[in-house]
Amino acid sequence: MQRTLPAAAIAVMTALSLVACSNSDSGPAIDQVRASGVLRVGTEGTYTPFSYQGADGQLTGYDVDVARAVGDKLGVSVEFTQSPWDSLFAGLEAGRYDLVANQVTVNPERAERYDLSTPYTVSEGVIVTRADDTSISSIADLDGKTTAQSATSNWAQVARNAGANVESVEGFVQAITLLKDGRVDATVNDNLAVGEYEKQTGDTGVRVVADTGDTSEQAFAASKGSGLIPDVDQALEELRADGTLAQISEKYFGTDVSSPRTGN
Repeated sequence: MQRTLPAAAIAVMTALSLVACSNSDSGPAIDQVRASGVLRVGTEGTYTPFSYQGADGQLTGYDVDVARAVGDKLGVSVEFTQSPWDSLFAGLEAGRYDLVANQVTVNPERAERYDLSTPYTVSEGVIVTRADDTSISSIADLDGKTTAQSATSNWAQVARNAGANVESVEGFVQAITLLKDGRVDATVNDNLAVGEYEKQTGDTGVRVVADTGDTSEQAFAASKGSGLIPDVDQALEELRADGTLAQISEKYFGTDVSSPRTGN
């Protein structure tokens, strides 16, 4: 027997269908951002000079400034949520924020799982050891050694690929602490972060001993199918064209780290 749905039920189903079509056509995340006037961004807040607490206690850093500049181009304010690196993507998947802005390295696994923006940072990997340790002078020497890394970071994978045992830490500062205490042999990280640490602390207890040979590009990450990235990419393109990205780079690094390099 054919059953006829009540008129009210048909109306509800029709409305839901129209909403689904609208979201599919225009991208639900960007619609929500524009409707709310807020771009929600997840970041560490402990990763100098990209995302950290300034002298005034306020969140600042290269990624923070770039995210705010993107918000300006989109015509919305930016609201930050701070979380340890290894929890940032869980928060993104749970819908706690729209973007992750925390030097997310572009790689095939992330590109498959998330929507990634065009890169806004280019950097290289370096190996840091205690100043008196002469047992490590190349990426090959990490084989069998123990390094301290954020477990899900790109640099953790670089260390594992070299044969290192990776001890999980929440961030770079903790990695340096374990290294100086003799609990690990090395840490692998971004040359920009390591350079900033050396500049700010003058720490002579650790030193850069080698490059990893990895040049990486960093981008914003959004949930897969969010529809948000085309607008973010447009904003980044405008920020690159009007010199804003270069200005933010110069502020934190004294050089432009926002563009891919040519040559070796």
